[in-house]
Amino acid sequence: MDAPGKVTGTALYAADFALPGMLYGKVLRSSEPHARLVRIDAGRAARLPGVRAVITAADVPDVRYGGSVKDERVFARDRIRFAGQPLAAVAATSPDAAAAALTAIEVVCEPLRPVFDVAAALAPGAPLVHDAWASYTALPILHRDGNVCNRARIVVGDVERGFVEADRVFENRFTTSSVHQGYTEPRAAVAQWDSSGQVTVWSNTQLPFEIQTTLAEILQLPPSKVRVIVPGIGGGFGGKLRIGVEHFAALLAMKTGRPVKVMTTSEEELTAAYARQPATVAVKTGVTNDGRLTAREARLWFDTGAFAGSGPGVASVATLMLAGPYRIPNLLLEGFAVYTNKTNFGSFRAPSGPQANFAVESQMDIIADALGLDPLELRLKNIVREGEEGPTGQVLTAVGLEECLRRAADAIGWRDRRPEVGRGKGIACGWWTTTGGSSGVYVKVNPDGTVALNTGAAEIGTAALTGAAQVLAEDLGVQMADINVVSADTLSTPFDFGAQGSRTAFAVGNACRAAVADLKRQILALASKHLGVEESALALREGSVVGAGKRATLGELARISQASGGGLIAHGTFVAPPTPYDTKRVEGHVYPAFHSPSFHAHATDLSVDAETGEITIHRYVVAQDVGFAMNPAAIEGQIEGGVAQGLGQALSEEIVYENGRVLNANLTDYKMPTARDVPRVESILVQHPSLVGPFGAKGVGEPPNIEPPAAIANAVASATGVRITSLPITAEKVALALRERAK
Repeated sequence: MDAPGKVTGTALYAADFALPGMLYGKVLRSSEPHARLVRIDAGRAARLPGVRAVITAADVPDVRYGGSVKDERVFARDRIRFAGQPLAAVAATSPDAAAAALTAIEVVCEPLRPVFDVAAALAPGAPLVHDAWASYTALPILHRDGNVCNRARIVVGDVERGFVEADRVFENRFTTSSVHQGYTEPRAAVAQWDSSGQVTVWSNTQLPFEIQTTLAEILQLPPSKVRVIVPGIGGGFGGKLRIGVEHFAALLAMKTGRPVKVMTTSEEELTAAYARQPATVAVKTGVTNDGRLTAREARLWFDTGAFAGSGPGVASVATLMLAGPYRIPNLLLEGFAVYTNKTNFGSFRAPSGPQANFAVESQMDIIADALGLDPLELRLKNIVREGEEGPTGQVLTAVGLEECLRRAADAIGWRDRRPEVGRGKGIACGWWTTTGGSSGVYVKVNPDGTVALNTGAAEIGTAALTGAAQVLAEDLGVQMADINVVSADTLSTPFDFGAQGSRTAFAVGNACRAAVADLKRQILALASKHLGVEESALALREGSVVGAGKRATLGELARISQASGGGLIAHGTFVAPPTPYDTKRVEGHVYPAFHSPSFHAHATDLSVDAETGEITIHRYVVAQDVGFAMNPAAIEGQIEGGVAQGLGQALSEEIVYENGRVLNANLTDYKMPTARDVPRVESILVQHPSLVGPFGAKGVGEPPNIEPPAAIANAVASATGVRITSLPITAEKVALALRERAK
């Protein structure tokens, strides 16, 4: 629905937003990864031309904030914990003046011994990134210890007995790198205070209500004094879930008494944003000679960076992904979120999905090859099916995995896995959740017969609100063109849990259905009285109420209602029903079950140049169980975009660190795929309707990002006979592996 503005260039994004008299803010960030902050002197910077304010930790409330663990401050106070941590912020009349002021701030610090990776952070005697971690406010269910800010666990059956029952036991280790979400628009916010003491922030956040709460906490205000509005978002993919620059804009605006805009640079995005966590994964799986899985013991260690951020939750979700969509009677699965002296990593489209799936699905092919089994048949022998249990005991329904696997394999021509030398095909499958949380909407029929949909959800480019509007139009019997959407304003829209976790069309669509049910009662009662026809004889059709040969338009009824009853307006709310699970199977778990899970399979056909290691993808096929395809074209767009991001992680993308500092903090050296690098993606929409989603829909946005690394790794192994166990799978790694094998 928002396409015309985007196509014509008239759509307003947060990066475009400006106010009269606006100042420009910039943030001074540490160059040291771990140090004691001795002194910071901003006196000279404050006297420079155009500078209107300089603030440091001494100028803001000493508040710790965060999600599961409150361990972060606005600015470093006594200790610097990563290269890129904010030390001060400046507001000036131009971006250049603000940048000049940053260079004039004097910082004196004493380097401290750092920990740059998970192994170092977990080693005996390792320095603590947070020596006062035990005093931090945190969710009570978390298992914290030293540099571990959460350990989540799933235990099912007796894993040691399961290994005894196995004929073969496979142990493999995999590593993945940090990758950035790659959104086109950097994080941006404009803040302005009014005379009543209310601050309004225009931001490109995915979660306006969470930003409202966090800002209220930082500013020590009641949430009603903080208003967050989302003008537009140029991509998010999880990177704009948490507070980014909104607090800097608000604090500088408070200090100067003028509106202030803060927007990150590409360098800041790659050094101090919420990129995907690097991970190390160890998987041990027992299997019989005929390919039946008997046991799995797996651990995934996330580098969560200097602050917990999304780490405790992502570590929890990882344990469900380590099980895979398989029947395994004995499980011991652990996910660790570990502090290091690197940037605060966060959520990225299907958080934990690609890392865990890369390990699990790579090992499935390793097992199949060792046993002389077809990788597809091994999967089909072990996948979960209708009515069976997931790893935490939830009963699975609407399971479309077998259909996805068979259709993806057929589409790729799976029977001929190695059609020629240097060419091979790979397959990978997985499952994912539809995140819960509350969504509310207001729906109003206007006097001209159009319909207003008021939602707290933000449209982040996925067409999710278009999907919700389709549900509304279908249930109310109106045209899509007659629906206008107002969204994402914490003052004037109802609460929404946010554009995250493949939930928006699902949850907002269900809220629309609830609102329409109420609205229909109002409309039919009013029409019955107006037309003199029994309600049972009336029906909503094409923007009118019809029955017994009589007709009244919705606009006509809205005008009547406004004159006598306050108008035709309804409120609808949806909260996903809890998914039952076995509480005895989990510990320290923030997300113990997948709600309305989706299932999917990816298959690819590629070739590898034996001399250079260069990979050429010839075909890429995705079969995804979407429940019900409300908008097939938009879903295919989500699949194509997800695959593009997944191929970036698989083949080229990596934030490269050396001694805690990013070496490739620019879009030349950080290798995102371009349009020329991404193959045509063939989408197969499988439909096994959800019991909960609107018309049976399931979440669709995140799953396409999960399987590409594993599918590529398996195809490369098929084509070359070498197994790459670290991401990205660059041409250099492949060429070196081929040369090593030749030796």
